[in-house]
Amino acid sequence: MRATVLRTQVSAAARRPGRLILTGLAILVASFVVFGTVLAREITVRTAVDNLSGTPAATDLVIGDQQRPPPGGAALPRVRAVPGVAEAVGRLTVGVSLGEGYLNLRADPGTGPLATVRLRAGSYPDGPGEIAVTPRTAERLGLRIGTVTSGKGGGLTTPARLTVTGLVDTPTDGGIDAYAPDSVVTAWGGSAGLEWIDVRVAPGASAEKVRERVAATLPADVAIRTGEEVRRAEADAQAEQVGRLFALVGMFVAVAVIAAALVVTSTFRIVFAQRMRQLALLRAVGASRGALTGALIAEGALTGLVAGVVGVAAALTAGYALPAILRATGTAVSSPGLPLAAAVAVVLGAVVLTVLAVLAPAFSAAGVSPLEALRAASVLAARRGIGMPRLVSGLLLGVGATLAGGATFSRLPTPQQEVYDPVPGLLLLVGSGALAFCALVALGPLLVRPVLSIVGWPLRQFGPLGRLAVGGVGGTPRRAAAISVVVALGVTLISGVVIGGASMRILADREMALSAPADFEVTAGNGAALPAAVVTRAEAARGALTRVVPYRRVDDVTLLRGGDRLGSAESGYPALDLDLRALPTTEDLDVAQGTLADRGPGRIVLGSWVARDAGLRAGDAVTIGLAGKTVGVRVAAVLPDHAPLYAGILTDRADLDRLGAPATYSGLLANAAGPGEGGRTAGVQALRQAIGGSDGVGLTVLADERDRNGAVLDSLLLIAVGLVGLTVLIAVVGVGSTTALSVVERVRESGLLRAVGLSRPGLRGMLTVEAGLYGVIGATIGLLLGVPYAWLAVQVLGLNAPLTLPVLPLAGLFAALVVLTALAGVLPARRASRVSPVQALGIEG
Repeated sequence: MRATVLRTQVSAAARRPGRLILTGLAILVASFVVFGTVLAREITVRTAVDNLSGTPAATDLVIGDQQRPPPGGAALPRVRAVPGVAEAVGRLTVGVSLGEGYLNLRADPGTGPLATVRLRAGSYPDGPGEIAVTPRTAERLGLRIGTVTSGKGGGLTTPARLTVTGLVDTPTDGGIDAYAPDSVVTAWGGSAGLEWIDVRVAPGASAEKVRERVAATLPADVAIRTGEEVRRAEADAQAEQVGRLFALVGMFVAVAVIAAALVVTSTFRIVFAQRMRQLALLRAVGASRGALTGALIAEGALTGLVAGVVGVAAALTAGYALPAILRATGTAVSSPGLPLAAAVAVVLGAVVLTVLAVLAPAFSAAGVSPLEALRAASVLAARRGIGMPRLVSGLLLGVGATLAGGATFSRLPTPQQEVYDPVPGLLLLVGSGALAFCALVALGPLLVRPVLSIVGWPLRQFGPLGRLAVGGVGGTPRRAAAISVVVALGVTLISGVVIGGASMRILADREMALSAPADFEVTAGNGAALPAAVVTRAEAARGALTRVVPYRRVDDVTLLRGGDRLGSAESGYPALDLDLRALPTTEDLDVAQGTLADRGPGRIVLGSWVARDAGLRAGDAVTIGLAGKTVGVRVAAVLPDHAPLYAGILTDRADLDRLGAPATYSGLLANAAGPGEGGRTAGVQALRQAIGGSDGVGLTVLADERDRNGAVLDSLLLIAVGLVGLTVLIAVVGVGSTTALSVVERVRESGLLRAVGLSRPGLRGMLTVEAGLYGVIGATIGLLLGVPYAWLAVQVLGLNAPLTLPVLPLAGLFAALVVLTALAGVLPARRASRVSPVQALGIEG
């Protein structure tokens, strides 16, 4: 009998492959995501190996290693003289100071197999003092082809002539890069600065024999490696970084897999509930409960096998198609291999996960009484409550989550705490979140109805259609809870990322307001005074510059009280008279104590490190001193870390004058008048002209640092949202499959509604709204959990980031989830509306 039951159930499932795929749709998506992650890692690593190595592919030998002494300039001619060496290129970088900026001058042949740059315009340098620059460097520093300037650096103590002969394209363009042959660069930096030598072996020569000959001409402690070794080491370094990234990705994929298991468990409950009369008939004709359970588990295993195979095949197709498409557009992306072991593991994992998910529904369905076969309906009424063991377990889990959250809160760092380890707090927070989610799974059916009574109230005001939709969801609380919990998990994670990202962005803006409060900074090196003519010309360049703010910096201001010196700084603290009101970033500054509005003559602002060192707070009276002169002041505010431009004290200009500080400026800040890269380039050119030939005056583009930090933060947030979005994807799939299966279950109900006057559009609307309600319930619960956990996570990290609530992004997230879940129910709703009332009423319950 056991074999007969097993054969009956499995063959029935195999005859309906569409139903089989629909049941295991969440597992199919999870398999696609997991194997897609494996392929994505392989693509990334292979691309790094093929394209991201800094050593040219033609390099056969590399002489020199960062861990050992460099080869030295004398080695280069000896290596070139070795028989079998076709080409040897010295690699070194020299810093060159120009009157209007700074250059990283790098050695590169410019042409041939060992070149890392490509000539874009003009000619590549081949004589003393000739250089080629990148396009951005040419724009920023005004170094067009043919420009003649002078600079010094490296081994040169006096300025030397520089001539720009060409433009070159490079993998990265930082705006300060120049290139020339190694002979030109060593003339600047000295041959002792040679870092390594790339060697290309002549065709037909043995690389190993050439290596032995080269080793015989060099000191024994100079490293010689093959080009393949170096490229592999560079690729391994890239792969290690990729591995750390994908370890993080794996955590989010694991969450998505858990979500898939919850969804497929709910799906099997629906499927088995629809076949209760059939199962009862099998029990009536002699099938034991164990045989029926085994047959249902086997059906689950078959579902997992089919879903896993289809998911892996779809991921493999996408994994090979996407790199090919990208290569056709000019992007260098390598194709993955064929990781058969990983593919088999994913399919087996899908089978195991589906079997585990089907256990509880199978045991429950197999316990059906044979008398149920005498019922007129083939579907049993849905259970609304939960058993006492589940209730007690849920409450205990909730208490555990609360206690872990309280322990996390008790470990938050205080403002005065200098040493803090966030790891214990993070572990407690993760444990609290896991317990809270498990409690939500256990108590979900009890929470659905009260939440639905609140969020469904507006729908009930729209008449019978809204009341029917709310009643349809509320009538099956266990099913609604199973899907809404997965939606809630995704919303909790995404809202945490959104809130954490908003807090981090505010923190980054505050940090940039301190370290890069304007687009440009012009300073005189070695503490020298900035020529007054530079300030005058910069202030006159109104078409390209705005908010030109000169400042003075004094590095040895002391703090006194009653004649006693405060703090432990032997030479005093760095002080600025920077006018914060003239800077656009002042509103981004955070204040730990006091207010910046009180700043003025007789008022100072301290960085928190100075305040702690001197034992001062906002409102305290103190004396500042310089070279024997003193001025009484009051602390107006304390900033969380340091003052702008890494100063310790911000004073008023009048107070610095009373201390006898020099009247000359130390530097100036300015903003670009125009937007984008064009406005920034115009600002750089205007400041370069203002600097003119002033010796020792340098220009720093602070806006580039802001852009880099902003780009990194945007990338991290985009990646994080994409990863946690996997869980939402699984949830949406679950809503679609649940709605589709419930349509089959409720054919007679749909026919009855049509018979009493509900139109086809009305039925479609009702079922679509029901699907959307899963999203409403899940998003509501997810936000209620996500906001406090996100705030707690921000504090646990100890980054001094502010707590913020980005209302618009969270509202957009809520609306997007509702729309997505509603769209997931559109197709099943259309299918239900096509069934005629007569046909529907003729179908047995």
